Amino acid sequence: MNKKDLEERLINFAVLTIEIANDLPNSKTGNHLSGQLVRSGTSSALNYGEAQSGESRKDFIHKIKVVLKELRETLICLKIIDRAKLLTAFEKLQTALKENDELISIFVKSVETAQKNLKA
Repeated sequence: MNKKDLEERLINFAVLTIEIANDLPNSKTGNHLSGQLVRSGTSSALNYGEAQSGESRKDFIHKIKVVLKELRETLICLKIIDRAKLLTAFEKLQTALKENDELISIFVKSVETAQKNLKA
């Protein structure tokens, strides 16, 4: 997968998290999780864009780790939404959980590869 494809996946994932956030109930819990989901779900795409212009390999690794951190935070938020049964769009939520999981795997591998290349 090239950088452009990964960027598109992250943007599409961000849009999906926005859609889920908009579908959450207008309640204290729904509003809280909605805001949290929008922040972390969109942040991964934005931080990936920043990582592309990292000033050094170490800076790139740091920014990719931030992407990973935001993806993990999003995953926990999606799991809370799922377990609390706050969303009726079950398929959309399952799609987001699956994509989130795949993106985490991609970025874990990216960090490992970048760190290995830094040492070489």
